[in-house]
Amino acid sequence: MPLDLPEKKANIKINRRSWKLNPDPSHVICRPHIPGGHPERIKAIIGRVLDLSDLEADSVCAQVMLDFSERHRNLPGILENHYKLVERYLPEGEEICRTKRVLIGAYFTMEYAVSAAALFNPSIVPHPNQTKLQANELRFVMSVRAVGEGHISSLAFRSGVIRENGKIDFDKVTDYVETPRGTLNTAFKKSEFLCSLECFQIASSKASPVLDKLADEFDLGRLEEVLRQLTGDERQTVGDDNIRIMEWLAYSNYEIDFEKAQTISERVIFPVSPSERAGMEDARFVRFVNDDGSARYYGTYTAYDGKNIMPQFIETEDFSHFKISSVNGKSVRNKGIALFPRKVNGRYYMLGRLDGENNYLLSSDDLYCWQDSKIIQGPAEPWEFIQLGNCGSPMETSKGWLVLTHGVGPMREYSISAILLDLEEPEKVIARLRTPLLRPHEEERAGYVPNVVYSCGALIHNDELYLPYAMSDISCGMVSMNVHELIDAMDPF
Repeated sequence: MPLDLPEKKANIKINRRSWKLNPDPSHVICRPHIPGGHPERIKAIIGRVLDLSDLEADSVCAQVMLDFSERHRNLPGILENHYKLVERYLPEGEEICRTKRVLIGAYFTMEYAVSAAALFNPSIVPHPNQTKLQANELRFVMSVRAVGEGHISSLAFRSGVIRENGKIDFDKVTDYVETPRGTLNTAFKKSEFLCSLECFQIASSKASPVLDKLADEFDLGRLEEVLRQLTGDERQTVGDDNIRIMEWLAYSNYEIDFEKAQTISERVIFPVSPSERAGMEDARFVRFVNDDGSARYYGTYTAYDGKNIMPQFIETEDFSHFKISSVNGKSVRNKGIALFPRKVNGRYYMLGRLDGENNYLLSSDDLYCWQDSKIIQGPAEPWEFIQLGNCGSPMETSKGWLVLTHGVGPMREYSISAILLDLEEPEKVIARLRTPLLRPHEEERAGYVPNVVYSCGALIHNDELYLPYAMSDISCGMVSMNVHELIDAMDPF
């Protein structure tokens, strides 16, 4: 599709917003804190609590409630749940009062400040609830990567409204943050599970002693049963390492629920599965419209276990219930994949960076398995000689798919720029900016990772592009600009 660009490029007026999102050590969650080593240590701690007199236990428990109950909703309930994690270590037949159950839970609990170190790499999408707004207003949800002790990344959220005049009003943030209830997603398709195994170079011949005993659709319980019942020869064929990978993949699929009464900013998705124990990184959310006009939100993020990375899907309709699934295939081997907001000519499309250097277009008939890819853009300008990548999902305009990109140049400086893809043939780059759209300002250069501006997604409203961005991996800011000015400033590719 030809792009009709004026000969004289328009200037892009970039509006820097005063809003800033900074790390906040006051937002804490309760996490289980169970000392490692021999189980005898856990039993010893429990024994010390049981040896307290009722009066002593009441006194210690009351102090815990005095110090911490205002920092968490339903602290006794949280501590009871953590007590259940160590209940099996109690002396057999021991009857224990509620005070000591809560107190034992407290000894196996720690507070964790989810965003004490950083709040960065934002993504923004229209909110699922657009009621009670004035004409030409838009309510939004923003996801951010929150980092606390040990550099563990989790997903946090903010919300607000873009007014008709372009003013942005963020919703009030409360003093609480809470984690959801979680359940394992027990439904699997054999074809998708095999695709997952191929990502780890596990051939179907190696996995056949397991796969041959599974139906086309199976649950987690059945998989665990088959793995337990492997004979000596079968286990040798599969291999212990491959069995561990199968279990690791299966436990990477789960569902979580927040209380609907909680505000968006009170919801934190903290790592649950073994594959993400060291972090959930850089979620790129998009509002995906199906062929029938219904919408669902998909996010792509990187699960990190401290050694391996694995791309994951997170999907929701209301930002209250979330389903987390593996995304598989030889084309999703690296970080930073971003889904298009709808199918194009009957196929799903994503952007990615398979080789750590170039921008790729991925396509598939299956949302969860991606085998096809091709390079659509390579480093060409000095500010992107090291690598290119996307800054979130493409945005549809009348002129083409607008894609924000990031480039890495000298001194490992990250900049944000843009390209335009053909609406019907998205493998074609039809225009691009020859210079960065955004570079770090002097006051934005200091942070955990210096000299970086970065985003995981923007949105267009009333012909204005709203771009939240991270500053040196520590905090967030926002700019906006007229989308037509941006496209008019591009050169044909």
